[in-house]
Amino acid sequence: MINHLSIKNFAIIEDAEINFNKGLNIITGESGSGKSVVVEAMSLALGCRADSSYIRTGAEKAVIQMVAEYLHTEYVITRELSTNGKNICKINGEIVSLSQLQELTGKIADIHGQYDNQSLLDSSRHLDLVDKYEKNTIAPYKSKVSELYNSYREITARINKRQETLNELNRKKELMEFEYNEIISADLMPGEDADLTERLTEEKNKEKIYRGFEEAYNLCSGEESSILSHVNAIQSSLKDIKDISKDAAELEYEFSDIYYRLDDIISRVRRSKDRLSYSSDSLDDILGRLDTINFLKRKYGNTIDDILNYADKLKSEIGKIDNLDSDISSMLIEQERIGEMLKRTTDQLSELRKRSAASLEEKIQKELSDLKFDNAKVSIEITRMDKYTANGIDRAEFLISTNVGEPLKPLSKIASGGEMSRIMLAFKNIIGEYDGIGTMIFDEIDNGISGQTASVVGKKLLDISEKHQIISITHLPQIAALGNNNYKIIKESYGFTTNATIKHLTEHEKVEEIARLLSGDSITDVALENAKALINY
Repeated sequence: MINHLSIKNFAIIEDAEINFNKGLNIITGESGSGKSVVVEAMSLALGCRADSSYIRTGAEKAVIQMVAEYLHTEYVITRELSTNGKNICKINGEIVSLSQLQELTGKIADIHGQYDNQSLLDSSRHLDLVDKYEKNTIAPYKSKVSELYNSYREITARINKRQETLNELNRKKELMEFEYNEIISADLMPGEDADLTERLTEEKNKEKIYRGFEEAYNLCSGEESSILSHVNAIQSSLKDIKDISKDAAELEYEFSDIYYRLDDIISRVRRSKDRLSYSSDSLDDILGRLDTINFLKRKYGNTIDDILNYADKLKSEIGKIDNLDSDISSMLIEQERIGEMLKRTTDQLSELRKRSAASLEEKIQKELSDLKFDNAKVSIEITRMDKYTANGIDRAEFLISTNVGEPLKPLSKIASGGEMSRIMLAFKNIIGEYDGIGTMIFDEIDNGISGQTASVVGKKLLDISEKHQIISITHLPQIAALGNNNYKIIKESYGFTTNATIKHLTEHEKVEEIARLLSGDSITDVALENAKALINY
């Protein structure tokens, strides 16, 4: 609701203020008095493009200030136009962009007439009006569609992100699988490299080592003068006297232990000699195996343990990638399920919208007939878009034909300002209850009408004003007589200066103004009586 309008140095208005009220606010005035200037000022405050040519001659800037209420919050809206071309928008004293201003004012008021900020002319809002008309039926489906759409978008985004990750990982997976297979196929054993190095040393010195073991073995256990035979002879000598000599008994025991230990050592020498004698390993085999291990060390780690640990890590990463692929498959199934639900619910929503549109068409058609648009035809066209949105898949547009034989056209294509205003009045009388716009401003609504049609238009305005604030500029007494609050634009000249002021009329002044509208400048007693009768009608 608009509570107050202040106009300074704008066109022919030097300084004027209006306090608007609830209900039907009527503005009248003589031709050329500045009624259109007031509408232009309100239009500017509501976010229309600025034109510095409206700055009053001799002034450096024009200031339009509007006090309005939306959702129980009061806003002070200011527009300043300067001769230097600067255009400032403010909300509650804070400078804002024009788009920010329009976002707020688009919820506060509509201007219907020759101006371009009419919400009903914006086809992007038509679907919302259809939805609100059958809100109780449509809202649950609309909410469900929005929920499913967001879920579908979310899981699609997750799939795409997971797929991007998987694509990147799959490129790495090929390398990981190659490296893993390369390590596993080598069949490495912990400590194998140290063992091979020792065996390599042996293989390179095999003949020399064999001769050493063989010579040591012969010395230890040869048939002639072996160590073992000497120790055995010593043990036998001591055994003969151990019963008569304590020292001999102790020494015989120690030599017996030496004999068995030496026998064990000699066996080990023999086995080492025999292993060398019967080894099937070739120098080339050992060198080849060490080359394989050293190659893997250069690629994957400094030790065999490092290489095997790296293989375990590769196996784990490959498993994660395989699980990721499985996750995507599960998500694709879920995406399909949500997509089917979205399609089904969206189709149901579309059918409900078509029913709502048909009912709304019928009511608007009746309103147009009441406003003497006998040949008018209205249609609400519901079409499908090429993709889903949170609002479904439908697009709506209000189409109208005002004359027989003319095709249906979008509302924005209607040329006549007065005709447009009356058509908007018909629409607003139906959808005004739920479109959320608190104030409607009508200009030129009486253009080209008179008599009974004027009375019908006035009654429609009065009906709408029970739930919305109406501000209407008119020159017809039938409409002015119905005003809850009446204002008059008065233009006066002082020498070389012209100024327009705005006056809130008393009941007596209202009667006089309506009498003037009835009879012209000469107000007669008959005109005054007719004015009173029209007010009380």
